[in-house]
Amino acid sequence: MSSKLSVREKAAYGLGAVGKDMVYMLSASYVLYYFQDILKVDAFAMGVILLVARVFDAFNDPLMGVVVAKTKTRWGKFRPWLLIGTLTNAVILFLLFSAPPTLDGSGLVAYAAVFYILWGVTYTMMDIPYWSMIPAFTEGGKEREGLTTLARSCAGVGSALISIFTMKIVQTLGQMFASENTGAREIERIGFKYTALVVAVLFVIFIVITCLNIREKSTVNMQTTSVGDMFRSLLSNDQAMTVVITIVVINCALYITSNLVIYFFKYDLGGTAWYNNYTTFNMVGGASQILAMMVLYSVLRKKLNNVQILYVCFGASIAGYLVLLCMATGGVSSLVPFLIPGILIMAASGVNNILVTVFLANTVDYGLIKNGRSDESVIFSMQTFVVKLASGIAAFIASITLGILNLSGEEATEAERTVDFAAGVAQNSKMGLRLIMTLLPIAGLIFGILWFRKKFTLTDEVVAKNAEEIRRRGLRKEQG
Repeated sequence: MSSKLSVREKAAYGLGAVGKDMVYMLSASYVLYYFQDILKVDAFAMGVILLVARVFDAFNDPLMGVVVAKTKTRWGKFRPWLLIGTLTNAVILFLLFSAPPTLDGSGLVAYAAVFYILWGVTYTMMDIPYWSMIPAFTEGGKEREGLTTLARSCAGVGSALISIFTMKIVQTLGQMFASENTGAREIERIGFKYTALVVAVLFVIFIVITCLNIREKSTVNMQTTSVGDMFRSLLSNDQAMTVVITIVVINCALYITSNLVIYFFKYDLGGTAWYNNYTTFNMVGGASQILAMMVLYSVLRKKLNNVQILYVCFGASIAGYLVLLCMATGGVSSLVPFLIPGILIMAASGVNNILVTVFLANTVDYGLIKNGRSDESVIFSMQTFVVKLASGIAAFIASITLGILNLSGEEATEAERTVDFAAGVAQNSKMGLRLIMTLLPIAGLIFGILWFRKKFTLTDEVVAKNAEEIRRRGLRKEQG
């Protein structure tokens, strides 16, 4: 394999990342809201569905890796599954957000459970080959690292597009296709159906472009990782265990808030166009996260080591949550002040995304010295595993919160809710939402600080010594 990647190949691969993360973010961020708030599926039932489905999905990843690794076709081992997974996932996504209006009660619960689990299975079917195929059409070194960075950045763009524009598009399409005098929730139901259709179609188009422009140039012996491998590596590598638990804490805090903040804008701040405020909030937060990854980390790294940067990020997140709580309970009703805690929390999240990857990489060297083996594939498989686990836990907590608080505004008439969804929502429900979406993440982050400070030993000095030890003993060469 001697030819370098062309601009067309890089663009095609990056476009696929945009499409697949648009689909992921639509499901991850809005399926709870769609079924619980719009269709009125029992919040406790949704919590169980989301937790079980995400945990199952996390365990399903290694199985799909084995299937892909054993595939042999004239089109290669990766592209067939990439295309099959995309087509099936796009259909399932549309059906997931197109629940028949005649269904209710247990019928809706069953519908949500079946299609959400199927969505996770089919997404894994295309996600595993998408990332695993990189070695098959790139040379090592800078080319491979550059393409991986490009794809991760494009995936971030796809996620940001959905986070920023979904509710605005839902309202626009819902009003476009709804009949006259349709209720506000029915407009949202219709809007989500057509939004999912648009995203699904774009997803298919983007991945087809990827498949048509990317060719496997070499045969790759794809490494597969079982769940057992993950846990054995954790038990034998205390530093990896420390980082993994920290990742769970960080992501649980963020996902709890991201699952609940849409309810805060709708049922607490309210207003005739609450979704415009929600869109602006996400736009500023998303931009802060991306800029933090691209610029802020590099600036901080010139002055601080990675452990110090992590503590700064923990502090910024906690400060952001405290400011958010003070504003929410202090009667602040305009959007602009709320952008301040949004920037603090999301910028810290962006830097943390880089830090946890760096820390995990350092635990590989630590494990090589301690246990005599390098577990790169196992260690980095755990990152996906624990992020999915954290999102499931957070969704479960958010669902239980919504079930207890009963944020529906049922005391108001439909006409009043059309003007302002916050009408009829009890003050104690609003206060409960404010406290849970801020104090619970703060408690988790404080635990994370104490845990990391007590357990983590891989400072910059130790990392440098480990690298020198590996070179001196020739361990990396022996592993190759």
